[in-house]
Amino acid sequence: MSENALPKGYEPADIESRWRKHWRENKTFTPNIDDPALAGAPAYSIVIPPPNITGTLHVGHALNLTIQDILCRHARQLGKQVLWVPGTDHAGIATQNVVERQLAKEGKTRHDLGRDEFIKRVWQWREEYGNFILSQIDAMGASVDWTRERFTLDEGLSRAVREVFVQLYNEGLIYKGDYIINWCVRCHTALADDEVEHAARKSHIWKIRYPFEDGSGEVVVATTRPETMLADTAVCVHPEDERYQSIIGKRVRLPLAGRLIPIIADSYVDREFGTGALKVTPSHDHNDWSLGHKHNLEFMSVIDDAGNMNSLAGERYAGLSCEQARKLVVADLEEQGLLESCSDHENNVGLCYRCKSVVEPHVSTQWFVAVKTLAERARAAMPDETQIFPASWLKTYYNWMDNIRDWCISRQIWWGHRIPAWTCAACSDMIVAVDAPSSCPKCGKTDLRQEDFVLDTWFSSALWPFSTLGWPDKTKELERFYPTSVLVTGFDILFFWVARMMMMGLHFMGKVPFHHVYIHALVRDADGKKMSKSTGNVIDPLKMIEVYGTDSFRFTLAAFAAMGRDIRLSEDRIEGYRHFVNKIWNAARFALMNLEERPPAPIDLALVEGDQHRWILHRLEELKLAQKTALAEYRFNDAAQSIYIFLWNQLCDWYLELIKPEMQQDGQRRETARFVLWTVLRETILLLHPLMPFVTAEIWQALPGQAGEDVATKLFPAERPGCIDPAAADRMEMVQEAISAVRTIRAELNIAPSLRLNAVIRPANAEAGEVLKAQATVLTALARLESLTIDPEAVAPKVSASQVTRGNEIIVPLTGAVDFKAELARLEKEMGKLEKEFAMMSGKLQNANYVSRAPADVVERDKARVEELGQAMEKLKVLQNRFKDAVDSQN
Repeated sequence: MSENALPKGYEPADIESRWRKHWRENKTFTPNIDDPALAGAPAYSIVIPPPNITGTLHVGHALNLTIQDILCRHARQLGKQVLWVPGTDHAGIATQNVVERQLAKEGKTRHDLGRDEFIKRVWQWREEYGNFILSQIDAMGASVDWTRERFTLDEGLSRAVREVFVQLYNEGLIYKGDYIINWCVRCHTALADDEVEHAARKSHIWKIRYPFEDGSGEVVVATTRPETMLADTAVCVHPEDERYQSIIGKRVRLPLAGRLIPIIADSYVDREFGTGALKVTPSHDHNDWSLGHKHNLEFMSVIDDAGNMNSLAGERYAGLSCEQARKLVVADLEEQGLLESCSDHENNVGLCYRCKSVVEPHVSTQWFVAVKTLAERARAAMPDETQIFPASWLKTYYNWMDNIRDWCISRQIWWGHRIPAWTCAACSDMIVAVDAPSSCPKCGKTDLRQEDFVLDTWFSSALWPFSTLGWPDKTKELERFYPTSVLVTGFDILFFWVARMMMMGLHFMGKVPFHHVYIHALVRDADGKKMSKSTGNVIDPLKMIEVYGTDSFRFTLAAFAAMGRDIRLSEDRIEGYRHFVNKIWNAARFALMNLEERPPAPIDLALVEGDQHRWILHRLEELKLAQKTALAEYRFNDAAQSIYIFLWNQLCDWYLELIKPEMQQDGQRRETARFVLWTVLRETILLLHPLMPFVTAEIWQALPGQAGEDVATKLFPAERPGCIDPAAADRMEMVQEAISAVRTIRAELNIAPSLRLNAVIRPANAEAGEVLKAQATVLTALARLESLTIDPEAVAPKVSASQVTRGNEIIVPLTGAVDFKAELARLEKEMGKLEKEFAMMSGKLQNANYVSRAPADVVERDKARVEELGQAMEKLKVLQNRFKDAVDSQN
């Protein structure tokens, strides 16, 4: 084949665009469920974690997609029928916020439009902008089945949501009631417990005097939120706290409000916190809510849904924000002599996971799922029915399931799945149905009002593994691909999504939704810091793809995706793997220059002669096993590193050089080298394909015999047990080490690469001598030697350099090869630089102030540098002494 079969340089943009189009138009990744030839093939399925329609591709998405695509492409190679379902999430709160901001620029609110017109406006936005994230998923080379794309608000999934809601309601697992929930004062909606993020904030602890009713004294209460005291309905102490035994049952007068409230006892109280006396505000604290019900206390709310004080807070405080009210309450307490003290305190504050506003505990009427029984079944399913990787996350999963509270599923927004419940205006009967009723079944009236609330976005996402496959209908997809094989996700949605899918899958399908859960790590910057726009250290995947190509970016992510360990990503590393792509491209071009348009005549590779061929074939068999094992165990970094070492070092740096002499000959030796090269390159491209889909697709169709073929449809290369030959591999590596020894001497002594050297090898034993003699031509060519002597009795010249490897001593005479005086001068200059830096670094480390104040990682880096400098100086001293001896011998 002509060397022009592949262009000189690899330009990813056009190639990637062409292959993405090819795969879409040919429906390459759409499994044919009705194909009888595939009836016995194992099924393999993944449902993509649906990104928000408001989202854009970030490095976390990129890592997630890369891992899923590697798994899917590899599963196809193993002969499995693979379905990877793509889709997006309607992202209720986030999407509504986006459209409301657009309306605000027009001077309007959603209420100006009304519900129906606002929903139309959101759908218009979705049609225009909501699919951007899908095009970005496509840019990553994701081998999803685009014919089965789903959206959490599409007709089929909406029906599934209603079916689930109605069934759970009829089973008594969904109910409506007043409860204390997490309320976002910015988004004006309820949030589930796991939608609240917690952040440390500097605050204070105030100690407040609550006078006894009879004026006989006071009890001091500690609080971090003095503004909520206006809604206190009790003071609580521990029943075994000796300090307060005598006051249990008494009443105190609530400061500023004047109301009388009881002193109660409960073992919930932490005697070590504050004063050991707790103010109880049932309507503004989740734990106090439970205490209020347990002790039959009054429930009183003084904060409205906008986060401001209401009329029940009193005329002086009504209308103030919580922050304003806090300052005024503290000032008033101080003025009245009721503030005992104020001290600094770091407090965990709940924030909305969407807008980061402070979340208020708030009592309101909401819809809930009673999850206790669902959670028990989902807990028991791990790890026997579903395994989690890494297993360290199992403890976290158990802890959450053991402490789970009922799930608040209603949201006070308009964009989303509207709750399928209607109230009859005539008789107040509640109708919960899949389809909208035309009349009340109880009284026959037609004036029915549907709930304004919509369902939590995660409610529809919890059904994703089976709703996307056609449930509640009994589809072929559902029968074939449920349960799914693996879920790949980030740790941050382990509770939002993974746990809820487990609960819903088991309840409605009777089976776990996935056999494996792989939790990938966080992608950080090169210094280990979390990426954020404010820090300015964000790496944009789309920009990296544009500059370096998708394959380089994907391979970088895979190469550092060690299980359970965060990835430190830098642009330099991505650029480094772009060089790897170029290396592969150039290796393929070299192969094509030495191959004809037709595949070489086949030979039995198990019988092939020549240690260089048997070595590379042996390493190829090892690579096949390593790839299969690593991907089966989700060790993506090991899979990447194994093939990197094979391609860069073993194939490109060694094998291509080893066979160049044979390629220039005629006859069987050339034909053997051509067939082995064709086989090794072909099978290596197959092994690399899941990690680098585009460059491998382009090279594959250029190989002899593969024209017009798609590597994405090819099976994993078959194993060849007859090619496993560790003895031949060991012999070849002995030769490589001898060549490397000469190269090391050349590099250390600054000998020009063009200068051919003489070399003497004293083999460790007779067997080693025979091996080295058999490869004398290779040794001479690759070490760039003028002459080579292999003799156990050889005498080393006085002025020479040597290296010992496997007991074989490789000796290079230096007379005529090195200008000893010039090299001595160079080494003395280099030694001076090293000594200067060594003294400076050592001085820093001897400075106690520096060591105690500098970051630990910086100090460790300095220590490592001092050790490195010491070793470099020792090597230079050896060279200096050798050159001094050489100069002396010449004088």
